[in-house]
Amino acid sequence: MNRFFSVLALAVLFLIAESPAQNKKAPDFRLQTADGTTIELSKLKGKVVVLNFWATWCGPCRREIPDFIEVYGEYKSQGLEIIGIALDEEGFSLVTPFVKRFNIPYPVVIGTGKIVNAYGGFNAIPTTFVIDRNGTIVGEHTGLMTKTQLVGKLKGLL
Repeated sequence: MNRFFSVLALAVLFLIAESPAQNKKAPDFRLQTADGTTIELSKLKGKVVVLNFWATWCGPCRREIPDFIEVYGEYKSQGLEIIGIALDEEGFSLVTPFVKRFNIPYPVVIGTGKIVNAYGGFNAIPTTFVIDRNGTIVGEHTGLMTKTQLVGKLKGLL
């Protein structure tokens, strides 16, 4: 019986460690796109926001982007905003050609260590956060996210 509770306690600690930011207010940020447009999270209140931390060199990131583009096209009119936060050290010199090649229609900004730390200091990408219309983080996913998984996380929010 004691072993059962030990395993249960470890499982609970694992779940807490896996989603430290969930159900907390999303940290605000101000970042610019390549064309100089400022993206400020607090200005998106009232929308469901998906923050996708990624990099051009990341295989799983590259595989999930077409699904994110498709979901954005389907749900933008219902109040969805996706923001790609690229973590490439080379910045826009590498990211802009990638965005153009893949025809990414949602805003893409360059992330910093400060924003990564604000969102829990995760150490793997892609990492995606779902923020509800009130600015609360309601979902977090590390690793490749499929269209089905993303739509599932958006269900009931839009």
